[in-house]
Amino acid sequence: MCMKSVLLMSLFMATVFAASAQKEVVLEEVTVKGATTVQHAEGLWIYPSRQQLEHSTNGYLLLSKLTLPHLRVDPVQHTVTALSNLGAVQVRINDMVATQEDLLALDVKAVQHIEYIDNPGVRYGEGTAYVVNIVVKRATSGHVLGADLTNTLTTVNGKESVFGKFNRGKRELGLHYTIGYQNFRGTDYDEQATYEMAAGDIRSIHRQQLEGQNKRLYHNGQLTYSLSDSSYVFQGKLTARRDIKPQRDYTKMAVNGQVSDDQSATRGLSPALDLYFHRRFTRHQSLTANAVGTFIKTNSDAEQNEGAPYSYTVAGRTASLFTETIYENRLEPFALSAGLQYNQKYVHNVYAGSTNAINDIRSSGFYLFGQLKGNLGRVTYIGGLGASNYYNRQDNRGYRFWLFRPKLTVAYPLTERLKAKYDFEVSQHVSQIALVSDVSIKQNAWETLVGNPDIHPNRVTSHDLRLTYSTPRLTTELQGYYRLNAHCNMERYDRQDGHFFKTQTNADNTCSFFFVQSYNQWNIVPDRLTATLYGGIYRFFNFTDDYRHTYTAFNGGASLEAYLGHWTLTAYADNGWNFMEGEHRGHQPATWYLSASYQLRQLTVSLYAQHPFSAHPLGNKTEILSRYIHKEVVTHERDRGNMLTLVLSWNFSAGSRYRSFQRTINHQDQDTGILQGR
Repeated sequence: MCMKSVLLMSLFMATVFAASAQKEVVLEEVTVKGATTVQHAEGLWIYPSRQQLEHSTNGYLLLSKLTLPHLRVDPVQHTVTALSNLGAVQVRINDMVATQEDLLALDVKAVQHIEYIDNPGVRYGEGTAYVVNIVVKRATSGHVLGADLTNTLTTVNGKESVFGKFNRGKRELGLHYTIGYQNFRGTDYDEQATYEMAAGDIRSIHRQQLEGQNKRLYHNGQLTYSLSDSSYVFQGKLTARRDIKPQRDYTKMAVNGQVSDDQSATRGLSPALDLYFHRRFTRHQSLTANAVGTFIKTNSDAEQNEGAPYSYTVAGRTASLFTETIYENRLEPFALSAGLQYNQKYVHNVYAGSTNAINDIRSSGFYLFGQLKGNLGRVTYIGGLGASNYYNRQDNRGYRFWLFRPKLTVAYPLTERLKAKYDFEVSQHVSQIALVSDVSIKQNAWETLVGNPDIHPNRVTSHDLRLTYSTPRLTTELQGYYRLNAHCNMERYDRQDGHFFKTQTNADNTCSFFFVQSYNQWNIVPDRLTATLYGGIYRFFNFTDDYRHTYTAFNGGASLEAYLGHWTLTAYADNGWNFMEGEHRGHQPATWYLSASYQLRQLTVSLYAQHPFSAHPLGNKTEILSRYIHKEVVTHERDRGNMLTLVLSWNFSAGSRYRSFQRTINHQDQDTGILQGR
């Protein structure tokens, strides 16, 4: 409670400080002269400072220095995640969804600006809450060579990447190879569970981990070829990910004093081919076409012996195709864009052993959309309309789901520095393939996870209101957000013959939440010292015929970054993400780290201290609040405590010349559709 009070008071003081900031000259779209952050209807355009660019050797390092609202960027694990359950994050380079390899091989010197879109338009598809588009100039000559070597000094964990880009005239060839490894042994799992039997008596179970191991060894490869001039771009990208050795998880548990073993092994191969073409017909008109084919091969096995031996194997094959065509016309006084997306997916998973099933799922969908963007006086607007159809068939069961999907954004400058913006959107949520499969997996002696083929997509309605105050040195934002999920997919526990079955249903469920949050960034010393502070109160509502759960949480964080010549010093902390969904009350772990980087020409040496002063940081905390089951699960991860990671980043370029970028798009499938145990 003390931490919450301090953060809330700091947020209030930052807002008060903004009101007393000195005046600056205003440009269009409430742009403040000299500001590195520009407000747009879709979000923020951020122009990195010279220091930020010079002290970044890849895309992850650059994004981590920007402290984007609602996002956590981990430059060590090479991840960008959303600190909310609003949806996923798309990171793009010149509007093309970027892989880890793309971000590691990013030529930071060519970056023009970053577009942070926190209310993505109708074309970005389902489940996307944030889009980060890095706009870079396209190279016409020269080459870029580099390496990123990340190794943890306190445990077995690392990733080694080498890459190269070669440009000559209209052609570019890119090569990238990564090998990664991990061997964690320090996870502590503790579970207190109570089960209410049909007769009314209560059974108590204590599960505690005695030993455990999680290890993996894998490699990725990527080959990219592009051909472009001032009016067209063709790009082909071939990627492949393969496990060198099976990913293994082993846990020895004590269950009310009795020892049981859980273990699993998974080995996968996933190639993908992306073909893209963009043609600009006139100065205002363009057409973009993209086709991506993905194949996933997975072989896994799992076994446990709590109560009785239980083991199964899975041989999985998944093939998918994604296509998209977009037409754009930048008219006056508005810009028009329209497009069609079509996707098809086939899943064939064969379960053998204690779970014996053949799971064949065919799904497809199309999405037709149009969008207008323009100005009416001082009002900036974005209006979009979309219509989607989703089809799913499994054995003799099949259904279609139609949805009309409007979207509206209106922004208006109240004063020279204060801007108001309102967003309204209707979208759809499609459950993971594994949740709709007709397969059941035993979790332990008391519980079984059951897929539900009758789950349908659901409609999502959201309202978002923001007030943003900007000066060259300070940006402060107050946001109010509400989301309603009608007939949403939520979990339910059933009891039968002394056993408990966990499944998903969306019959008459309503899941909603709202939050009020403030985000503040202050350049204390321009180009030398920057502080960021954010936080908000969240309220969750989960109502079904079986239960009514509500929960209030505080989520927030802060960062401080200093540039001292060749040195960059960073301190970051957040309290994780606390939420409630269905009958789960979750507490994702808090994260804090200190880092120091030293740059010497093309080489950057960085040392990251993650979770310092904590030997066993929280890994996860979950509470199950079913009428039949009450469970508290807490994990701590010793390997992530006092974690020291050394990163060597080398990036060398020569003879590079650049020109403006062309728009690109990309999509890749990673969902195997396999239902798994815990």
